Amino acid sequence: MSKRARRMNRRETAEAAQGAIVAANDNRGMTAFSFGDPEPVNSRATMLDMLECYHNQRWYEPPISLDGLARTFRASPHHSSAIILKRNMLAASLDPTQFLSRKAFAGMVQDYLVLGNCYVQEIRNRLGGVLRLDHVLAKYTRRGIEPGQFWWVPGFRNETEFESGTVHHLLAPDINQEIYGLPEYLSALQSALLNENATLFRRRYFENGSHAGYILYATGQFADGDIDAMRDALKRSKGPGNFRNLFVHSPDGKESGIQLKPIAEVGAKDEFVGIKNTTRDDVLAAHRVPPQLLGIVPANAGGFGDVTKATDAFFELEIEPLQSVFLELNDQLGFAAVRFRERVRTAA
Repeated sequence: MSKRARRMNRRETAEAAQGAIVAANDNRGMTAFSFGDPEPVNSRATMLDMLECYHNQRWYEPPISLDGLARTFRASPHHSSAIILKRNMLAASLDPTQFLSRKAFAGMVQDYLVLGNCYVQEIRNRLGGVLRLDHVLAKYTRRGIEPGQFWWVPGFRNETEFESGTVHHLLAPDINQEIYGLPEYLSALQSALLNENATLFRRRYFENGSHAGYILYATGQFADGDIDAMRDALKRSKGPGNFRNLFVHSPDGKESGIQLKPIAEVGAKDEFVGIKNTTRDDVLAAHRVPPQLLGIVPANAGGFGDVTKATDAFFELEIEPLQSVFLELNDQLGFAAVRFRERVRTAA
């Protein structure tokens, strides 16, 4: 007659939730353990939808960390390259005016694509007229609680209020609030970070040099000092000069006296190429950039198609809508500070 399983008490349940090894029954020879922490019913990602832009009686704080978005800009080569491609194409299509230079415009575009917000400041002459428009870093700019009020906040207790009415704000629309914009690629941000993690894991794997990933299981009789010698040899196989061969001689040993039992095959064979390709496709889908424009080598013999046609379609579907976003600045200023050259398409 089989024994009924004993229910764990509160202490054992708490330890099991933390990943601790606890007894599964009264037999001390059998143990069980659980992996991972308790997961909430609702994903943590939905917390962003429940947040508002709170303020400190002077300015509103953005709904997401701008510093975090700035750091993830270079997390994945496909993520940063897609943004840089859009920035360069927009800057090249600009027809500079006496108010807005191509350098200032390129900074505005990069802020808008990375952070979902961009700002320009009017630099006025002595008569009060607009002399030029300067790009203001969106990472440190905050929108004040009063209409037309903006703050420069580069650090703690180092804030400065802009002159009222001199700063203009362009933002990518968000469905949860209208104070700040959010970038369009947020849905693919986890893929970009996974791409970075896969690369860092592979670098650390080779830098560490400890590629054993197994249990060396030895039974039988060994001469004095043999076990210590094998232990020292395994320790020396780590770091520079790794991937060494290990020779073991056991005259009186049995055929299965020394066995290698792999335990880290999953870590050593983590489908690195598959992870890189899948996350790359996610990022490119979020940015809507054809792969041939980023210099990606096709895996099939047919390739990605005509790069000229892809460029024309990309310009029509992505660059021209972005141009219309920055043309809104003219409506805020009351004069034409932003204008673009008409694109001449390549003859078929």
